[in-house]
Amino acid sequence: MILYQIGKNGAKSAPKRQYLWQNRSMSRTDRAKASQLDDISKEILEQLQIDGRKPYSEIAKIVGLSEAAVRQRMQKMTESGIMQVVAVTDPLQLGFFRQAMIGIRCTGDMTSIADSLSAMPECDYVVMTAGSFDILVEIVVENDQDLIDVLNTKIRSLPGVIATETFVYLKLHKQFYNWGVR
Repeated sequence: MILYQIGKNGAKSAPKRQYLWQNRSMSRTDRAKASQLDDISKEILEQLQIDGRKPYSEIAKIVGLSEAAVRQRMQKMTESGIMQVVAVTDPLQLGFFRQAMIGIRCTGDMTSIADSLSAMPECDYVVMTAGSFDILVEIVVENDQDLIDVLNTKIRSLPGVIATETFVYLKLHKQFYNWGVR
């Protein structure tokens, strides 16, 4: 994944290709401990969750820092993998008329299967779980035939996949990313 930070003038920064969160040898908990956030950084994150396009100057007034200090903190949080600056889209309006969550039961090394799934462009969410499924994968495709193709030729054909169960989305009822910080 290549992420760009958009400056005040609308220009993209140079692509950042490596982030701390991509370091698989460091767990999510270890990364969180390595980058403890103070109350000001948490407030910056909360402001961005309310409005991801809020200018540095407005955030600075709210948190009591200079615009440059806010910019610097945001850059550090982005580089450390604490946050990403992204545009959240409605797949239906972009021509992707089928979304589904797929529960996968595996045998053997779940990590290698999760890595293979993560490399598939159709998969936008991959998580290893405890429970009746070993891995959950959300996919976004254009139509039902594409869903069948991804299931049969890509997911079920992976070594170690023993069963799948597909949950087709009928309607997206709620999708928010403003859960705040703790």
